[in-house]
Amino acid sequence: MSALLEVHELTVGYGAAPVLHDVSLTVDAGQIVAVLGANGAGKTTLLRTLSGQLKSEAGRITLDDQDLRGVKVERMVRHGIAHVPEGRGVVTELTVDENLRLGGLWRKQKPKLDGIYDLFPALAQRRSHLGHQLSGGERQMLAIGRALVAEPRLLLLDEPSLGLAPKITAQIMALLRDLRDRTGLAVLLVEQNVRSALSVADQGLVLSLGRVVTRNDAAALAGDADLRHVYLGF
Repeated sequence: MSALLEVHELTVGYGAAPVLHDVSLTVDAGQIVAVLGANGAGKTTLLRTLSGQLKSEAGRITLDDQDLRGVKVERMVRHGIAHVPEGRGVVTELTVDENLRLGGLWRKQKPKLDGIYDLFPALAQRRSHLGHQLSGGERQMLAIGRALVAEPRLLLLDEPSLGLAPKITAQIMALLRDLRDRTGLAVLLVEQNVRSALSVADQGLVLSLGRVVTRNDAAALAGDADLRHVYLGF
């Protein structure tokens, strides 16, 4: 049985400068894979390429064996990929409810928001609040909720803990684990908070200067002291 997402020897650059070099990885359905590494390692570039925002110079990206090369970014959601970029990306002039509905605009049916509000009770209490009236944690919940409205099979999540209190970060990680277990959602998680990411991930891979240094079970990575000190900073 093939993986849900397969990336084979992906090379991506900005102009003449390569950022990713021959990156290969797989993500199975119902699996959380953490992408770790220092700033500048290429983590965000990887997610932006997988969501169609950047074009690869070489390599292959497939979802359920369907080639995604050349697919426009606005059509990726139709293929089952949703991307929550770093910085949360909430439309601050719109209400919580309106932001969530944006995630389902491409569907013919009216988006179902009750399930999202069940996942994020704090948002349910603020349906009519504008994005700029929310706390940082609430904005992150809203960004994730909007992505989930599209009912993706693969969620690309970039630095969800950035700037958030540890308690909120723990809630978001617990949510990812719950979604994986209940719905089979696959998640590719870029995260600077290494301990937090490895606590929820099934697998982890480490990028350094655009190359995959290692990939292993999350528990094995967390227990590798030499690897942690050299590449992960703890």
